[in-house]
Amino acid sequence: MSDYTLATVAQVAEFDTLIDVRSPAEFAEDHVPGAINCPVLDNDERIRVGTLYKQVSPFAARKLGAVLVARNIARHLDERFSEQPKSWRPLIYCWRGGQRSAAFTHILREIGWPARRLEGGYKSWRQHVLAGIDALAARLSFRVVAGPTGSGKSRLLEALAAQGAQVLPLETLAAHKGSVLGDLPDATQPSQKMFETQLFSALAAFDAARCVYVEAESRRIGALRLPESLNAAMRAAPCLAIDASLPARVDFLLRDYAYLCAADTLHEPLQRLKEWQGRERIARWQRLAADGDFPTLVGELLAEHYDPQYARSQQRNFVSFAQAPHWPVEDLSPGSLQQLAGRILAAALQAA
Repeated sequence: MSDYTLATVAQVAEFDTLIDVRSPAEFAEDHVPGAINCPVLDNDERIRVGTLYKQVSPFAARKLGAVLVARNIARHLDERFSEQPKSWRPLIYCWRGGQRSAAFTHILREIGWPARRLEGGYKSWRQHVLAGIDALAARLSFRVVAGPTGSGKSRLLEALAAQGAQVLPLETLAAHKGSVLGDLPDATQPSQKMFETQLFSALAAFDAARCVYVEAESRRIGALRLPESLNAAMRAAPCLAIDASLPARVDFLLRDYAYLCAADTLHEPLQRLKEWQGRERIARWQRLAADGDFPTLVGELLAEHYDPQYARSQQRNFVSFAQAPHWPVEDLSPGSLQQLAGRILAAALQAA
């Protein structure tokens, strides 16, 4: 006999409000897109109840938990939901669709709202995300934008998107530029689970009848990993290669990484390259940074570190890279990249 108070992941979009009743720490790690956090136990309360459960007894933990849960639900009702009409349809979930979401749902239904809880809770959503990424990665047609470091690939993707192309902005979703020096100054990377939820949402929004442009990336973007199915689909996809001169790339990186152009900012990131470049070369690059000679520093980083790695990795990782059409670009200014995006899309339309 089915439980009419439950809803499945497939029904999520049918509800007016998604209420995540897990702790703020659980919510921050990942949550169903669009959900609001109304914890029935905050971070400290969850620890208190869990400790009591292990050290005293499940009965003692349930007594304390009931007090805290009732108090928090009452506060949420008063502060956030008291003005909702009787027709309001909320969907509530916790980790596995258990006691936390059941308590919240029961009270809302007793008031008279047609509330439901997500069957399987966040765990079912997580399984939906992982399965969805695998299915969508196999279904979509990707075009991989390749080019050595500093070729403006991410900015080219923005220009392609501005002209109507479907674009998967992996570095934007990962909050990282992808290289060893790719940490952003004003953003931290999301959790792996949040990254995958964002990937799933982006992939699910694409039209499978049209190609999706994506930047050539390694398996890792900073601390995050690409799902294996997406990584495999990208490596099997056709490529297009951006050809820009070393001076143009240096000029572009001096603009794009302007926040790194300070000796104290670069000291630690440059140390990460010691494994590949050795102590003497790192010391030279740190002196260049200390002297403010960033054009020379960036040129040497490209020629001696990034370009050799690029040359080795593209042929190995992208099976169709050898057949990739090459797109020369005179400079990497926004206007030039807009023109390049137009030429790429025009060629794709002609080939279709």
